[in-house]
Amino acid sequence: MLYPVDNELRDVRNLNGTWDFRVDFDNLGFDERWYDTRLSDAMPMAVPASYNDLVTDEKIRDHVGWVWYQRSIIVPYSWEDKRIVLRFGSVTHHAKVYIDGVMIGSHKGGFLPFEFELTREMLTANGKEMCGEHLLTVAVSNILDWTCLPCGEIVSESDTTRYPHGYRYQETFFDFYNYSGIHRPVKLYATPKSYIKDIIIKTELNGNKARINYEVVLSGGAPKKLEVVVKDKDNHIVIVSNSEKIVVGGNEMYNEEVVVKGIFNVDNPILWEPGRGYLYKFCVKTEEDRYIEEFGIRSVQVVGDMFLINGKPFYFKGFGKHEDSDVNGKGLNEALNIKDFNLLKWIGANSIRTSHYPYAEELMQLADREGLVVIDEVPAVGMAFWDGQKVFDGSRVNKETLSHHIQCLEEVYGRDKNHPCVVMWSVANEAATYEPQSVPYFTKVIDKMRELDNTRPVTMVHTSPADTDKVSQMLDVVCVNRYYGWYTDHSHLDVIGLQLEKEMITWHDKYKKPIIMTEYGAETIGGLHKVPSVTFSEEFQCEFLEEYHKVFDRLDFVIGEHVWAFADFATKQGLNRIDGNKKGIFTRNRQPKMAAFKLKERWNAM
Repeated sequence: MLYPVDNELRDVRNLNGTWDFRVDFDNLGFDERWYDTRLSDAMPMAVPASYNDLVTDEKIRDHVGWVWYQRSIIVPYSWEDKRIVLRFGSVTHHAKVYIDGVMIGSHKGGFLPFEFELTREMLTANGKEMCGEHLLTVAVSNILDWTCLPCGEIVSESDTTRYPHGYRYQETFFDFYNYSGIHRPVKLYATPKSYIKDIIIKTELNGNKARINYEVVLSGGAPKKLEVVVKDKDNHIVIVSNSEKIVVGGNEMYNEEVVVKGIFNVDNPILWEPGRGYLYKFCVKTEEDRYIEEFGIRSVQVVGDMFLINGKPFYFKGFGKHEDSDVNGKGLNEALNIKDFNLLKWIGANSIRTSHYPYAEELMQLADREGLVVIDEVPAVGMAFWDGQKVFDGSRVNKETLSHHIQCLEEVYGRDKNHPCVVMWSVANEAATYEPQSVPYFTKVIDKMRELDNTRPVTMVHTSPADTDKVSQMLDVVCVNRYYGWYTDHSHLDVIGLQLEKEMITWHDKYKKPIIMTEYGAETIGGLHKVPSVTFSEEFQCEFLEEYHKVFDRLDFVIGEHVWAFADFATKQGLNRIDGNKKGIFTRNRQPKMAAFKLKERWNAM
C-alpha cells in the first residue's frame, strides 16, 4: 500500500481536525441508523487522537463498545474523472465507514491503515451528485476478544447480589491502556484511473555493488510505456530503466493488474546505515501517473551469533516504547516523535522495537531519514497467562485469531516493506510458547511472514522459560523479556547476575541463535531518591540496569539490549500500577531520570 502523496497528477486532502462525536452508551446507533443524518447531541472531538483523555467524564473515558465520528467531506469537480480513495491511518480497533448513509466498508485491527475507493455509484447512491458535499460517518469499537489482536475478553457478571444487572467490563491481557478512536490521519486522495498501485523494492549487496530488484504494480489498464528512474537524495539521476522505457506488454498480468519486474545494478552506492539514513528516490512514471518512493540500499543477515547490517556486526541499543502521551493518548503526535528521536540520539540509542503494534507510518518515515533501526512488531500481545490457564488449546485462540494474525502480517508487510529502517519482523510478544498447541499456530504465522518477505530475519519476543519454549527453532533471533529482581526476587539485586546468565546460556545452548534482551527494567518514580537505594527510587533503577549490563558484556551471543521502557506510559488501573507504568527511563512528559545519564554514558562509549 503506497502512502498518499501530492504531485502533479495526484491530489491529497487532509481530513484531520475537529469532528462530531457521540458515544453509543445504549448500543442504539445501528438500529437507529445514526449514519443517515447528522449526529444529534454530538460533542467536538479531535482527529487524530484517542478520545479517552480528551473528556472529563469517566463513563466516556472507560466506555466499552461503539462510538461515532462524523464530518462533511468535499469532492471537488476537478476529481470527476479521477479515482477517489478514502484512507485511514488507523482506527482502534474496529471500524464501519459510511458515506451519505451507505456503508462502504469495514476494517478489523487498530494499528494499520485501510482504505476504500469511493466509486461514482457510492457517491451518487442517495441521489447526490458525485462532486460536492458528502456526509462521512465512522462507527468505532474498542471491544477486544479472542478473534482479534490484541486479544481480550468481555467479562459479564451475573451475580446481582454483588454487581448491578447487566454488569460487564473489558478484560485485557496486556500492560498498556486500551486507548480508542481514530488514531492516525484520515486522507481523501485522488489518482488517475490508470494508476501506480504498488512498488516493491529489495536490495542486495555484493562488495561495492548493489542490486535493486523491483516490482511495479499497475492497475486500471496497462499503460503503453513505463519509465523507472533512480535518483539520489539531491535529485541527480543515478540510473534509468533499460533503454529508458519499458514496454509493458508481455509482463505478468493478474486480476486486471500489470506487474512489471526489473533489476538495477548500482556501483559504489551510498548505503543506508544505522545513524546515517541515506535515501534514494525510486521514480515511476507512466503516461497517466507519477509516484516517488524513497528507499535505502542496505543488507541484513544473521550469521552465527552476529546480526549484520551491510556486512557489519550490529548491536541493538535502545528501547521498547509506546505510542503514548498526555492528551493525545495513542493519537499521532508528530511533534512528540521529533522530541523522542532527539532523545534517542542524545542517549546513544540506535534502535527501537514497535512494542506491541506497528507504529504510525510517519514515524517509520522519520526512522528511515534518521537511520534508526526498527524491529517491527504486529499486535499479537496478550496471548499468555501466568496462572496455568491455556491459550492455544482451542478455548481461546482459534481459527479467527489465526486468520486475523495473518491479516496483520500481510498489512504490516504491505505498508512497511520498503522501509530500510525495518531490519526484522516480530510476529508476537510474550505468547504461551510453552503450550504444545502453540507450535502449529506459530508455524503457520512464521511461514507466512517468510513467504511475504525472504529478505529480513523473523523473531518473536518470549516470556516462556528457555527449557519449555517450543517454537524458537523456527526463528532467526531469540528475543527475551526478563525482570529478575523485580517480578521475581523483588529488590534482590545480588541474584540477577546468576539467574540471568544461567538462562541466557540455556537459550543459546538450546537454539544456537543470537539473543536480544528486548525488555528489562524496574518501576521508578521520577524524583524519588534514597540512599541506600530502595525499589521505585531512581538509584535502584540505575543499580538494577547495571546488573543486567554486566551479564550482557560477558556473553558474546547477546547482540542487543532494549530497556523497558523509553518513557512512562498509561495502563489500565491496577494495584501494581500507580497512574501507569513507571519503568520509563524518561517520564511521560519526556524528562530524564538518573538512569538516562547512566545509559547515555554506556551507549555512547560502546
